[in-house]
Amino acid sequence: MLPGKVPPEILEKIVFNLLGAQDERVIVKSGVGIDAAAIDFGETVLVASSDPITGAEKHIGFYAINVNANDVATFGARPRWFLATILLPENADEDVLREIMEDMHKSAEKLGVSIVGGHTEVTIGLNRPIVIGTMLGEVKKEKLVRSNGAKAGDVIILTKGAGIEGTSIIASEKEEELREVFGDELVERAKRFLEKISVVKEALIATEIGVHAMHDPTEGGIANGFHEMADAAGLGFRVYYDRIPIAEETKKLCEYFNLDPLALISSGSLLIAAPPEKAEEIVKAIKKEGIEAAIVGEFLEDKNVKVIVRDGKEVPLKRPETDEIWKLF
Repeated sequence: MLPGKVPPEILEKIVFNLLGAQDERVIVKSGVGIDAAAIDFGETVLVASSDPITGAEKHIGFYAINVNANDVATFGARPRWFLATILLPENADEDVLREIMEDMHKSAEKLGVSIVGGHTEVTIGLNRPIVIGTMLGEVKKEKLVRSNGAKAGDVIILTKGAGIEGTSIIASEKEEELREVFGDELVERAKRFLEKISVVKEALIATEIGVHAMHDPTEGGIANGFHEMADAAGLGFRVYYDRIPIAEETKKLCEYFNLDPLALISSGSLLIAAPPEKAEEIVKAIKKEGIEAAIVGEFLEDKNVKVIVRDGKEVPLKRPETDEIWKLF
């Protein structure tokens, strides 16, 4: 298998058939395109999600908190509690661990999240630290948003744009080379894309107005995100390339390294499936908070139609086999 997420057909064949005991309190369970579980706790629902940080070395504590918080927020839940497994390479010193913990502490504090447990060890065979996080959140039962809840005819809203996390990772990991090519100003702007990683604010805004589903595209970028959301709901989609926001910094870094921005890891983006009559209200409310948002397509009844309109032509949008970021490592 290639680096990155295990292909959905393998998940279906192996992982989703081996999930232990059945529990009627599990409202939403594992599936393709479903990034969290929802468990009935009476008047509220506990939402749980787990993700590792493997494609970055700098600021991995920050990423661990925010990437996992994003998954929980897409269910309409406010992130509350976090557990972290920190795996360190044999040559790591205390400063590496301190930096990770300080990043996690500051990021969690900003979101109102408590770090409640986990595990820390030095692991044989690693060449960089890895952090695996589990975020727990809570939402009133009537406000729960299901990631597989998109409906045919729903409008697809995208916040911020394509390749948000990837832009920050590339600028940080290839900083010296990029400064020589593009200069200091563009590289500094690209590094600050790190500040856009959280989607908690826009997800909770959209939840209050009313949505059918939300998803934060990570590995495989927004291209994979469209597929994951459609697959979860058994739908197709049509998106429009010229409506998708792609920042200047993202375009230049992707052109330089010959990467596709639509398939570049994109934590910080949020995909929303909204009833057509509420779409403009959602976009307006998100923009009011200073966050870019755009209507980029629609979900279709025919699950076999997954296309992008580019230069006036409708062509299939293939699911990325792996994230573009792995081409650099």
